[in-house]
Amino acid sequence: MMWGYGYGDGSWVGWLVMGIVMLVFWGMVVAGVIFLVRYLGHGRDQRAGGDALRILDERFARGEIDADEYGRRRQLLTSP
Repeated sequence: MMWGYGYGDGSWVGWLVMGIVMLVFWGMVVAGVIFLVRYLGHGRDQRAGGDALRILDERFARGEIDADEYGRRRQLLTSP
């Protein structure tokens, strides 16, 4: 058996591997949280846009705005 190069005997190689694995694990956790926050935030933006379009449709249906203004505002809301 070679002393100093195993994983269970307290060698520096074991500590190095453990440190790298720990960095990769925490990096994946942080990346997952960032992805989740961006994904949930993106959905909220789309719902807010949908609410604005619904309100615009209601205002047009009630006659508060004319067809030209409706078309301009709808184009502004749907353009990226």
